[in-house]
Amino acid sequence: MGHHNYPQNHQAIDGLMSLLTKSNHELATIHYQLEKEFQKIYPENANPMKLVSRVKKLQEDLSTLKDQCQELLAAKQDLIDKAQTTIIGNRTLVRRMQASLGVPGESEDPAFDSFKQVIDEWTVQVRSRTGDEKHESDSEDINKLLFSSIVESN
Repeated sequence: MGHHNYPQNHQAIDGLMSLLTKSNHELATIHYQLEKEFQKIYPENANPMKLVSRVKKLQEDLSTLKDQCQELLAAKQDLIDKAQTTIIGNRTLVRRMQASLGVPGESEDPAFDSFKQVIDEWTVQVRSRTGDEKHESDSEDINKLLFSSIVESN
């Protein structure tokens, strides 16, 4: 019983396939004609079709760049955290050794103060660019803020 509908369905599918093939061919022809026309009208760098393709490529590149920025900034923050831990740890150790040996520790430590100042300035700069004025923030938050400020500024 279902066999009576088969030829009609087959015919409808053939018709649809034929229409799609024809439409695809027409679109390809229009694309080719536009490309040729634009090549004549526009200088190389102003061709709208090439600009569209460049914009698409830039969108893909931006996505990749965002991922790479996140990786880079995570590595940067990791480096800063390790440097702080190591330098502060070493400084504390040296102070303890000086105290145990009876050597007076220097109250002024320009190198350490300079290091702290650089880290503090960087943190303030990142916060000010993102409008986050909170003073208590862990390194991951600073990293996210920095990343968002870079992406938004481009």
